[in-house]
Amino acid sequence: MNRLLSFLIVGMSCQLAFGQTTPELCQGGYFTEAQGKEFLEKHVPSSKKEWENRAAQIRNRILEGGELNNLPPRPTSKPIVHSRRELNGYSVENVAFESVEGYYVTGNLYRPLQQKGPFAAVLCPHGHTQNADARFLEAMQFRCANLARMGAVVFAFDMLGYSDAQQCQHKLPKAFKLQALNSIRALDFLLDQPGIDKNRVGVTGESGGGTQTFMLTALDPRVKVAVPVVMVSAHFFGGCTCESGMPVHKKGDFQTNNVEIAALAAPRPLLIVSDGADWTKHNPEVEYPHLQKIYSLYGKANLVENVHLPTEKHDYGPSKRAAAYRFLAKHLRLDISKVTKADGNIDESNAQLLDRKLLEVFNADHPRPSNAAIGDDAVTALLNW
Repeated sequence: MNRLLSFLIVGMSCQLAFGQTTPELCQGGYFTEAQGKEFLEKHVPSSKKEWENRAAQIRNRILEGGELNNLPPRPTSKPIVHSRRELNGYSVENVAFESVEGYYVTGNLYRPLQQKGPFAAVLCPHGHTQNADARFLEAMQFRCANLARMGAVVFAFDMLGYSDAQQCQHKLPKAFKLQALNSIRALDFLLDQPGIDKNRVGVTGESGGGTQTFMLTALDPRVKVAVPVVMVSAHFFGGCTCESGMPVHKKGDFQTNNVEIAALAAPRPLLIVSDGADWTKHNPEVEYPHLQKIYSLYGKANLVENVHLPTEKHDYGPSKRAAAYRFLAKHLRLDISKVTKADGNIDESNAQLLDRKLLEVFNADHPRPSNAAIGDDAVTALLNW
């Protein structure tokens, strides 16, 4: 099976395994397609003020439902950074740092070579994959390497239970809470890098990483440009605990969905990328027009875009990456010529696919720190802040 296509399968299996356990949770296909469309039609704000009042309610629901109102202090331990490699126009380093004392966010830091700053910064969460190796797959490596070649400092980081992040299983009951914190701390780490222009900060991920993209953008104003890929849907709420395992969409009579959450990016530039084979198949006629209405309240309808690929499936494949490159280049002032052929098509061939062993943070020479909490119970205990 093509592992890029497994995003869809794994996301749905998370939904089936998790089940509907409480009426306050909106999981997987919580709405039918018709219900999702009807919900948006009933929630078109008539004014910017009306939208901003609702936006505040939506943001508060995420904070309260995700138990994110009072974040723990940022750990003071020094990040682990090693194994720098210089490649064709970019470098790669292996990184780990604590998001909360005892839990290590793991990933790779990509930097431009032979370019002068200040640099844009792009955060890259990944989606669910059949095997827990998402950070090492071609789609992730090519995305990060080519964005670095274009002039951005890029950080790719792991979901719980993926790649180097083996302190616990992925489907913790409060996975949403920890992954949201990890996204915020990953952004902290990225913006700490030398020469970063904090007015040029983007985030992009696919599927479950698309959820992380619009959730972080909704919560953190430091994000200036967002590109959630194959995830924004009026009826589908995410099928895994890391997306919908906490009551971030509903409490009592209050209800929202992922389109409204994505709209919290307004009026910052937002690109939603969709395909014809998953829950984003109606983006051009349902979700995207609603987002345009929100952006129009700010006089910024030109800052929200949809690239729809009706013959494609659920992945972050070459054409989806090409759309993201162009949008991020436009709004973060990156050099698209670094990844463009003479005919104008995107050329990713200067990125080098590295063996996972070269990108791993923890190994015999660089062991996991002794204070790392190990096991689901131990990691869950860290979340009682």
